[in-house]
Amino acid sequence: MSSMFIGIIVILGAGVAVLMVFVVKSFIAPQKIAGIDKLISNGKYGPAIKAAKAIIARNPRDTEARYLLGKAYLADGKAELALMEFKTVNATAIFSKTIPEAEFRKTIAQLFLKYNQPDEALKEFLLLIKLEPFQAEHYYNAAQMFEQRDNSEQAIQYYRKAVETDPKHATAHAALGFLLFKNKQMTDAKTEISLALKLDPKNSKAYFFQGKLLRESHDYANALAAFEKALREPEFKQKALIERGCCYIEANSLEKAIVEFDRAIKASTDDSSNDTLHARYFLATCYEKQRDIDKAIGQWEKIFVKKRNFRDVGEKLTQYQELRSNDHMKEYLTASKDDFFTICKALTNKCLELAVREIKETKYGCSLIAVENDAEKWRNVRKMPRMILFYRDPNMIEDAFLRTLQEEMKKQSIIRGIVITSSGFTRAALEFAESRPLELINKDKLEQMLSQADVFAENQ
Repeated sequence: MSSMFIGIIVILGAGVAVLMVFVVKSFIAPQKIAGIDKLISNGKYGPAIKAAKAIIARNPRDTEARYLLGKAYLADGKAELALMEFKTVNATAIFSKTIPEAEFRKTIAQLFLKYNQPDEALKEFLLLIKLEPFQAEHYYNAAQMFEQRDNSEQAIQYYRKAVETDPKHATAHAALGFLLFKNKQMTDAKTEISLALKLDPKNSKAYFFQGKLLRESHDYANALAAFEKALREPEFKQKALIERGCCYIEANSLEKAIVEFDRAIKASTDDSSNDTLHARYFLATCYEKQRDIDKAIGQWEKIFVKKRNFRDVGEKLTQYQELRSNDHMKEYLTASKDDFFTICKALTNKCLELAVREIKETKYGCSLIAVENDAEKWRNVRKMPRMILFYRDPNMIEDAFLRTLQEEMKKQSIIRGIVITSSGFTRAALEFAESRPLELINKDKLEQMLSQADVFAENQ
């Protein structure tokens, strides 16, 4: 046998071997993928994860294995790992019977929402609309994303498309109604909310939005009733309790507000969620208004541990940190009405050298009318009254506040005024007072006055 003939036989044999390997792999690979899918269906997530990883180790570009790995992670409660695998699959955008596109995009969209990636979620919802234009839920989800972006025009457009696609989508009607209300389209807003509740009298989200609409209209009694009905759905329980608390704050019923915010905190399943942080923040606001500063600080500190840049919590803690070491300022800020009046009258008499003629409570502290108290010096001179405002609200005093004060002084024929605050003044307020008969005393000066005058001796 010639060497050439032997060579041909060897080459043909090698070709057959390669072909056989390819055929075997082509048969085995789908079987392995199907096996992983079956493991997931049977709840055997650990073996499914192990099998998928073995395939990926041999071929990192195997998108089907990565997709099934992501499914197994998700089913096993490892959502963050699932999202990482789905992102890899999404980069190739190669879909198959094993990776159904619509199912994949619905799943990854929810994962993007879970991990606070709304822009990515919106992209998925818009792609789903193209894939399944007959599904109202896709339009509804896209509308929610646009609403979160404060893009009301687009949100309304997609909510309308949702109810056009499915006229019985009660939740979309409710959301559209509230957004129309925010855009001052009152008649259409009420129509949509009413339709939502007519379609589904047990729709908690519809009641929730109805409550928000009523709260915006300052109809607190009916808003509270609507939010109470929204409590039936666990998804809205905490949000509805927070809204009920806000209704009570706006109605100046702080004790009832505290009860609702406390319930909202107890209903929490995540101490770091925005809803829980807002419940604590509003609870702290109630305590602050009640002058129970220690309890307010306690809530701010709990928020600060979870999210350092949440609203103005850092500023609040800085502002009140001196209470731990400055007993005089703490007494000033937390004193009851009668004790606070005693402190203010003592400061007026000892530090400003004025005699108090009249004192009354205000929502931010108290207001006094006082005159010079040196009888000998001013015996033959008509004493000129002054209006003095003691302000212990935590907010900075704006120029608008001073303008209102000056108008009130004119009505009472009072020329000079003094404003004393435990916070401070905005630049606009300082500039306004420069050319007017108004004396502004900030927190630092107030602290000096409290330490210099023995005002607390009168408060024993």
